[in-house]
Amino acid sequence: MNKKILYAVMCGLAMPAGAAELPVIDVEAALPADATTATLTEENTVRPAPADGGEWILDVPGVSGIRMGTKGVDPVIRGQKYNQLNVLLDGAFVYGGCANRMDPPTAWADAAGYDSVTVIKGVQSLIYGSGGSGGTVLFERDVPEFAEGEKVKGRIGGGYQSNGEAWDAFADVAAGSDRAFARGIVSAREASPYKDGDGNEVHSGYKTRTGALTLGTRTEGGTLFRFDADVTRGRDTLYAGAPMDAPREDGNLYKLGMDMPKAGAFENVRAEVYLSDVTHEMDNYSLRTNTGMWMRVDSESDTTGGRLLGDLILGEGVLTLGLDVQNVDRDSTRYAGMAGMEPTASQSFLWPGTELNQTGVFAEYNDEVGKASRYTVSVRYDRVEADATKAAQAPDTGMSPNMLYNTYYGTTAEKKTENNIGALYRMEHDLSPRTTVFWGISRTVRTADASERFMAGNNMVTLKRWIGNPDLDPEVHNQFDVGANWRLQKTLLSVSLYYDSVNDYILRDRAHGQDGVLASDNAAIYRNVDARLYGFDAEAVQQWSARWRSRFTVAYVNATNTTDDRPIAQTPPPEGTASLEYDRRDWMLGTRVRATMKQTRVEDDPLTDSGLDAGPTPGFAVWDLYGRWQATKSTELKFGIDNVFDRLYAEHLNKPNAYDPGANQVNAPGRSYWARVAMRF
Repeated sequence: MNKKILYAVMCGLAMPAGAAELPVIDVEAALPADATTATLTEENTVRPAPADGGEWILDVPGVSGIRMGTKGVDPVIRGQKYNQLNVLLDGAFVYGGCANRMDPPTAWADAAGYDSVTVIKGVQSLIYGSGGSGGTVLFERDVPEFAEGEKVKGRIGGGYQSNGEAWDAFADVAAGSDRAFARGIVSAREASPYKDGDGNEVHSGYKTRTGALTLGTRTEGGTLFRFDADVTRGRDTLYAGAPMDAPREDGNLYKLGMDMPKAGAFENVRAEVYLSDVTHEMDNYSLRTNTGMWMRVDSESDTTGGRLLGDLILGEGVLTLGLDVQNVDRDSTRYAGMAGMEPTASQSFLWPGTELNQTGVFAEYNDEVGKASRYTVSVRYDRVEADATKAAQAPDTGMSPNMLYNTYYGTTAEKKTENNIGALYRMEHDLSPRTTVFWGISRTVRTADASERFMAGNNMVTLKRWIGNPDLDPEVHNQFDVGANWRLQKTLLSVSLYYDSVNDYILRDRAHGQDGVLASDNAAIYRNVDARLYGFDAEAVQQWSARWRSRFTVAYVNATNTTDDRPIAQTPPPEGTASLEYDRRDWMLGTRVRATMKQTRVEDDPLTDSGLDAGPTPGFAVWDLYGRWQATKSTELKFGIDNVFDRLYAEHLNKPNAYDPGANQVNAPGRSYWARVAMRF
């Protein structure tokens, strides 16, 4: 049975779901071969419409999210985040335009525009790009298939949430045949400020419009040619956890692809090229009251890339050979002026014309040993070139980026080259028809991103400075994970444990005169340290009877800066969920409790540590109700109540404040009633 189908079946049982009645549980088919992967679709989840792709994946065990409000959820997998994760939008990399990650890559993945999202925790393959030490997130759009005589098919729908008066509407229409097709997807969504559990209004909201067009044709030999264009237009996005809002967030993504069944000795040959451009404008005055200095940031982020890979059949095994290229150009300028006056004088080059070019080659071999064992062997090489073309230029007021780098590290931005090598060995073994164990060992290398390497945020108050380090070494993760899946008569149990020893971990810290840091003025800086991360994920599905089932999950991670014997900030606390569902053929009702423990391993003082945490957080528990009704063969209604008891709480993870010394924690929404309807035709 195909792995992706197995994962989807598992999620359909384990997530709040129920598109069809499941009178008994088929343990042989339902338990995934790898418990560290989950695939989510609109059909197998019963939740309110996510504001973006980051919110979509929060139900996966071991996945947390950093948020500054409703939109822009930045995923954290096993305590790793940002560029420690590989996020691909139907095969393409898209990097946001905000240096403080108001718009992480997942923000450009509208749930209505993709058929599924797969979360791969840890390192299970090296074909998706360099790094990816924390995991990989794959948003995927399917090629439409038409039944005999069918020419047009589609889906329309929308939803509403009471808290924040959030609404969305979408239409997904495809037309064609087995030889050629066209598919168009449009969506609109808006949200106003919501209220927390105490009834206080939270400065959060957005207006987003998206559109996607896919054109494809298939030759008689089975080769598929495909063109995709995605457009996103965001307006008036409010961020409670940031000192600025975004009046404008625009993104475009264009892709060309070819899938060829066979080319010479190769099978399943895939080739694609893509181009994305993101424009991000933010300020601290147009969407909020500000009597102090007015500031504006204009940013652009352009990504071009492509990949070519194919399979060689070697005996019973498959060798995948590939090449990928990724070029990221980012530019961001901050302007400052007096209160009440439109800023026109440049104050800082946050991204001073940064260029990051990566070229990677990889080989991955998959084979079986007898009937009970399967293994993967991978090796990857990446050449990285990084530069900042405006580092020597000075803004209208203040110091040039090179002057800032020299002040804190005694260096300037020069063109850097890296040669990074990764490797992976992974094994699965069936101890019995009902028990599978797996283990893997990997080495992955992640290069510093534009902010870590070249950020040049100046300020007269040194606590508000944010300075990248051009001399950062790449981050090297040496990981080991082990786990098992058990198939009992009415119970599915999956456990995964992992350990990651990191050389040259790229740590965002404060300048306290550490080794390699020349200043002690508490500015935000970056440096390399050694680190250790370990933890576990576990989940169980229990079929109590023909109609009743439960799902239980728990996730834990510990992250330590071993160089200084300090906790690493922004590490999620232990958390777990428990659900109970009653499922019939045409309707389902369920309830879920999500709980976290307190987190006391924090860094919340910028005068002595990194200050990236808002502080210790208590544990909390939130109760949700949800349901589904198949009104007709083609119409489905989903509904629920989130935070039934109107609990006042805030997630431990918060977005570090880019321009103020403190970190802001945003309260989560209080009680919210929601409903969604979708109709197929």
